[in-house]
Amino acid sequence: MGVFTTIVVAFWLMLPAYVPNNAAVLAGGGRPIDGGRTWNGKRVLGDGKTWRGTLVGTAVGAALALVLNAVAGDVGPAVGVDLPTFPVAVVVALPFGAMCGDIAASFLKRRTGRRRGAPFPVVDQLDFVVLALAFAFVAAPTWFSEQFTLGVLAVVFVLTPILHVGTNAIAYALGLKDEPY
Repeated sequence: MGVFTTIVVAFWLMLPAYVPNNAAVLAGGGRPIDGGRTWNGKRVLGDGKTWRGTLVGTAVGAALALVLNAVAGDVGPAVGVDLPTFPVAVVVALPFGAMCGDIAASFLKRRTGRRRGAPFPVVDQLDFVVLALAFAFVAAPTWFSEQFTLGVLAVVFVLTPILHVGTNAIAYALGLKDEPY
């Protein structure tokens, strides 16, 4: 697989995991997952992790995966790349894993004394990726191994922090986020 193809496939495969946290921010609000509970004097997750955001983020990511399945046959030839489709289990696993990764990062932030929205380098950029990939692997191990080659994984782990920082800066400029990171 050439460099261009690897980059396109990596981005395509990760789109259902890239979108959920953004959708959750837009859907924002609602009842916090931790219900306001504390652990050792600190919130378990904080007000930013809500049931509504998690459900909306997962649903939007799953819907996107279904759209990608529907258009793969047309988009692939247009860009000259054989684009993969997502098995039903992965349609849900990628976005739900992404949401769980972000929730896990919030838990780690609270345990390390970071306030909501405070930077947590590397964790902020890759938390959702690690769990999205883990959930996808559990949901469809053979498909995962065929699609997420070492080259694709390398691109994911290099591309994601760049996209994360860039999209956060844009969201900040648009007034959708309180901080640019």
